[in-house]
Parts: sequence; C-alpha cells; structure tokens
Amino acid sequence: MDRKGWVMRAVEALRHATFKEIQRYLDEEGEPFSRKELEDTLKALVAEGLLEEKEGTYRPARRKGSKEAFDRLFRN
Repeated sequence: MDRKGWVMRAVEALRHATFKEIQRYLDEEGEPFSRKELEDTLKALVAEGLLEEKEGTYRPARRKGSKEAFDRLFRN
C-alpha cells in the first residue's frame, strides 16, 4: 500500500483524528512516517478532496452528489 493508502486507512479507522492520532495509528501498524511525509500526504489528500480538515482534525470527505461524480468521470 502506498503512503496515501495508509493515511486514508488510518483516518477511516479513526473517523476524526488529529495529526498526532494519525501518526500514532501508523506507528502502531508498523508504518512509521516522518513528520514531513505525513504532513505532505495529508495536504495532498485534502487537496484531492479525499479528506476534510477543520481546526487540525481530519476526517474522510463527505460523499458528493451523483452529478459531481458523473461530471468527474466524463469531464472533457
């Protein structure tokens, strides 16, 4: 599994998690990340719309409507 996959797994398991909680989960799973790696990965996942961040807490992004999914699939 790649870095993004591990971070998504951690956030999905924890549901709402701070940076430190995510880092602890990954350490316990045997996938230690450096602080920079985890920060970069979280930023990328937020930018891609897979995670939401509010006041230092991360959670899986809410599912969007079917129109948005359709538009994303068939975008020109």
